[in-house]
Amino acid sequence: MIIRSLTCLLALILFAFNSKADAPKYSNDFLSIGVGGRALGMGGAQVASVGDATSSFWNPAGLTHIKGNLQVAAMHTEYFAGIAKYDYGCVAAQIDETRTMSFSIIRFGVDDIPDTSELIDASGNINYDRLKSFSIGDYGFFFSYGLKSKVEGLRLGGSAKIIHRKAGDFAKAWGFGLDIGAQYEKGNWTFGLMGKDITSTFNGWSFNTEKLEPVFSATGNEIPKNSLEITLPRLILGAAYKMNLAPKFSLQGEINTDITFDGKRNVVIASDPISVDPHLGLEAAYNDFIYLRGGINNIQEIKDFDGSNKTIVQPSIGVGLKLKNFSIDYALTNIGSQETLYSNVISLKLDIYKQKE
Repeated sequence: MIIRSLTCLLALILFAFNSKADAPKYSNDFLSIGVGGRALGMGGAQVASVGDATSSFWNPAGLTHIKGNLQVAAMHTEYFAGIAKYDYGCVAAQIDETRTMSFSIIRFGVDDIPDTSELIDASGNINYDRLKSFSIGDYGFFFSYGLKSKVEGLRLGGSAKIIHRKAGDFAKAWGFGLDIGAQYEKGNWTFGLMGKDITSTFNGWSFNTEKLEPVFSATGNEIPKNSLEITLPRLILGAAYKMNLAPKFSLQGEINTDITFDGKRNVVIASDPISVDPHLGLEAAYNDFIYLRGGINNIQEIKDFDGSNKTIVQPSIGVGLKLKNFSIDYALTNIGSQETLYSNVISLKLDIYKQKE
């Protein structure tokens, strides 16, 4: 059954790839950042070990690990010295002992951007009363479902996602896509598989040409036209191993490989059309109370100022606390290995149980 499911997944990916070979490499990239302090503290290596509400993003099969009748999760972080804000919220609920569903929202946005398109009035004078502001926001809405299979140790899941991207009154897009995932437990090992955008995700862009035309014409820029943006499938494979080092102390490591099918990328294994990008994460836990985490991802080779090549990584560290039904997770991670661009990630999680009669 596992082999048959994997074969079907690969067939879907290859079909979408062959029919959309000229699609752009980078589309809906705000959905590649990740969610949750635990995940981001472990370098995004989650597809095998995730087992909470954030599974809706990393692998919906992990939703079936939720213990409470209801779990609520939220996250906030900021990038580029607070210019860009990234938020996530999720509600996951058990249907019964084998099925769980969730709804989650992601927003990545920049607010209060000055709009100077109407700063000059009809007489040619600068009028600051005409100065306005707008926001650029990317939104992802996930409807997810997880199921414990009749096969021992096998869990399955899927997410339907709606994408909405908006740039003030200038442009907007709506899109739709599907993710599917699986987890398989065997002893201390857990294996994960996640197919993102398995049938490709389509974003239909529309532009307010009436608002754009005067400024674009005056500055000699090309007026954009309504278009379709396609996100090609991505396959993520993962393996996690957990060991108990002492009665109250455990250690878990995970490795993920992101496999893309849209041409050569600047990653560890770069080829055309398939590229492979690894993620590594480690978590030490004491008494299911305090967690220490670390990870690396985004391994790239770049040219230095002197023309030589060097390898950079995106490191991350994190800590988590669990107090009965409440958890708080913190991660510190940088972007693009620039030492001054560290971001603080804080996420919260609450399990809610029905009162016994």
